[in-house]
Amino acid sequence: MDKNLEIDNLEMRLQALESRIYGERRNKSGKAVKCSDSMARIQAGLTNMANKRERVKILQKKIEDLLKYLDPQFTDHIAVPDAMKLEFILAEEKCLLSQAALLEQVSTLQPLLDSTYIRDVPEHATKLQRLSQLHIKQQ
Repeated sequence: MDKNLEIDNLEMRLQALESRIYGERRNKSGKAVKCSDSMARIQAGLTNMANKRERVKILQKKIEDLLKYLDPQFTDHIAVPDAMKLEFILAEEKCLLSQAALLEQVSTLQPLLDSTYIRDVPEHATKLQRLSQLHIKQQ
């Protein structure tokens, strides 16, 4: 019985507080506005915002991780062990030797590529084009 009296007392105090705050204001359905409804809505909004904040924190952490993994310097930290590098080199040995031979051949032929005959090719090409046009006109 004492508890019922306390509950009734608390309910009367809440109604008095609501009437002071809201006065005779009504909600959309025509019922008197209650503080508990407003507080429940506010609590739901705060909970929703807190959940979104947690999701944003998780997404931000994932973005930071992604940027870290995309950083070229990060791959240096996870460098391939020397044994694996040796295996890669040995697997490509034939290709590397052929490429080295081709590079040596180009370096020996470099003086020929730097000659005036090769450097003047664009100029000769324009002269040849003019001559071919003259030849076509004469025919």
